[in-house]
Amino acid sequence: MHSSTDYSHAEKLKHELTQPLFNPMLKKWVGKGELDYERYLQTGTLLGLQSSEAERVSHDELMFQIVHQSQELYLKLASREVVEVVAEMDRDALWAVVARLARVQKILQCISAEMAVLETMTPDSYQVIRRSLGNGSGQESPGYNTFRLAATGLESAMERMLARRGVTLLQVYSAGGPEDLKHVCENLVTMDEGFQGWLFAHFQLVRRTIGVDRSVKALDGLPTQVLAGRMTLPLFRALWDVRVEMTAGWKREGGYATGVHRAPDDLREQARAGGCPMHAHASFPQELRSQP
Repeated sequence: MHSSTDYSHAEKLKHELTQPLFNPMLKKWVGKGELDYERYLQTGTLLGLQSSEAERVSHDELMFQIVHQSQELYLKLASREVVEVVAEMDRDALWAVVARLARVQKILQCISAEMAVLETMTPDSYQVIRRSLGNGSGQESPGYNTFRLAATGLESAMERMLARRGVTLLQVYSAGGPEDLKHVCENLVTMDEGFQGWLFAHFQLVRRTIGVDRSVKALDGLPTQVLAGRMTLPLFRALWDVRVEMTAGWKREGGYATGVHRAPDDLREQARAGGCPMHAHASFPQELRSQP
């Protein structure tokens, strides 16, 4: 419980945070919108995009708006990066493709981690905020919809890449297949997994705030239960289906009984049949493993 004195200190600090501040190192006033940093980032506009304190229905509303606005910005960035990946993939610049996909993966990690900030909001606080959200839902997010469209374009680029090489995904993942293409495909899987991880984090947030049940409806009218299906919907279905195809064709024969000695000659033979990739590497022509 705060005393009136404590509260007056908080009010004083709150007022000070809204005023321009003198930076003694720069010997300049920060917050007037006159410095190059502020002009370049348009901080005046950016920091004014949230509801004012007088307008907020809950203290947590500032957090709620900032996290969602941040997510939209990150998804915009991820979508533009995917456009570059498509261009690089179409000209077979695969090193650049992998490097840029690593950036997209980290962006998706960021937006997933941000969900933990929203999880600090208790259900009662969100119920107050929820009254002022209209019928809005995550399905209306421009960032979400744009990123899914960008991913569709990336999926088409992957199909063109495979067609240029004259290989199927099953051949890519077979022993002795093209390692550079497999590396690209695995990075696409990691990106897809990160996207689904973000949706799972959102699902858990919904579960913590309003609950997941057939009887609980989101503001768009859909039962929250449908989110469970959405979070497992992949961006690149073929990359997940090839795992099923490989497992369907898998045979137990050719392995070793547990505890049995494994002779070097037997290991080399198994490598030729699709065993250890390091052994298999020497058994296939270079042109099948990696092409420019």
